[in-house]
Amino acid sequence: MLELYENMSSDAADLCGLILKASGIPFRVKKTGRGWGIWVEPRDYLRARHAVEQYFRENRPADSGTDIPEPEQAHGYAGVWAAAFLAVCYGLVAQTASVQSVWEDFGAAAWRIVDGELYRTVTALMLHADTVHLLGNMAGMAIFATAVCHVAGWGTGMLMVLFAGSAGNLVNAFVRQSGHLSIGASTAVFGAIGILSGYQFFRKRHSARQKAAAWLPLGCGLALLGFLGSGAHVDLTAHLFGFLVGIFVGIGYAMARKVIGPPGQWLCLGVVAAALAGSWAAGMWIH
Repeated sequence: MLELYENMSSDAADLCGLILKASGIPFRVKKTGRGWGIWVEPRDYLRARHAVEQYFRENRPADSGTDIPEPEQAHGYAGVWAAAFLAVCYGLVAQTASVQSVWEDFGAAAWRIVDGELYRTVTALMLHADTVHLLGNMAGMAIFATAVCHVAGWGTGMLMVLFAGSAGNLVNAFVRQSGHLSIGASTAVFGAIGILSGYQFFRKRHSARQKAAAWLPLGCGLALLGFLGSGAHVDLTAHLFGFLVGIFVGIGYAMARKVIGPPGQWLCLGVVAAALAGSWAAGMWIH
């Protein structure tokens, strides 16, 4: 069986169980360390997800009078794996003859990106100046990318984070258009923060009970941007654009709220892998 939802309250699990039972979908409820999980057969996954999603779209907590949150996607520890991947990239780059030349060939050099070397918007996310730089971004990825995957799923979530980070680098390059060179996954980390902020903003704006608090997630995101994204030797504009792109990605996902089952999650993860591999291959071919 596949886990449909995880870490739910008992009330939310009971409600989802009633929805699935009314839809004629077999399911199993299991107690986990942090709550309750709903499990269904692989062949029923998409139908079950659609049934629950449709109910929560049509019967929001503010309308029904019950304080039952919208359930979240099973995600595993995708952000932790992404953080580990950053460490592997750092180790591989450290073994090269000239780390500086790798930064110059694969970093987010604004003038090179504007000239068409778009692969740099992706490869720059995997380069770090030192272990302190790396560890900070690993922590951010483990926390915020995992949170995005909790909302969207492990494949879709990582694709959204990668898109926000690379698009943030792209916008930053066209704004700077100078000898500016930046490296690091922090643009993607702030993209993840933006995704969460935009997603929560849209949800609260469409809840009669929480409209007044809709701006709070955006305010919290900006506070994190100011607290974590500024300082000496920090590319604040890249962080800002990653955050802004992330907001629009999060709102877009909240508006679409499509059902993406395991096959779709694997497809999205495949797109991520192809984008990473293709970007490095493009850079190596050019240089």
